[in-house]
Amino acid sequence: MTDEAKIEHSEDGAFPASPGWFVLNIADARWGRHELAGRWTEVEPPDGFESYGIGIHVLEPGQPNGKYHSENVQEDFLVLSGECILVVEDEERRLKAWDFFHCAPGTHHILVGAGDGPCAILMAGLRGDGKKLHYPVSAVAARHGASSPEETETPKVAYSDWDRAEQYGRHDWPL
Repeated sequence: MTDEAKIEHSEDGAFPASPGWFVLNIADARWGRHELAGRWTEVEPPDGFESYGIGIHVLEPGQPNGKYHSENVQEDFLVLSGECILVVEDEERRLKAWDFFHCAPGTHHILVGAGDGPCAILMAGLRGDGKKLHYPVSAVAARHGASSPEETETPKVAYSDWDRAEQYGRHDWPL
């Protein structure tokens, strides 16, 4: 029998504070936010889920969800609402609501908000020992503020030109 996770409630929203099963309404969830990288749900317990990561990321037009990168594990993305630009293998593709992007291991990618308003994306990816990242320098991603300043496998280097100050709070959901 699996225990139910403890859900913490604060003025910043609710979040799981321990491992186990739980139900959490996204409208009540705590959200992380960064001036350059948008907002994202905080639905995982402190040490993350065991097998995969999942969450909703909301991007305003022009905001990348991070730095252009690849991982040696699978990731999947479903645009729930709005529009975004997918930079994949140094090419741009426009995505809209209900477009699904399967990212095979080793595929360089990043998503950037586009259109007239926010874009909500469900993001899921594998976790585990041996997960590796690669951040290349990309002129295409740089046009969106999403290229690493130098080629690296280290997130600290890739994000060295971004202020790392993240904030937490509630977010109006649904959009």
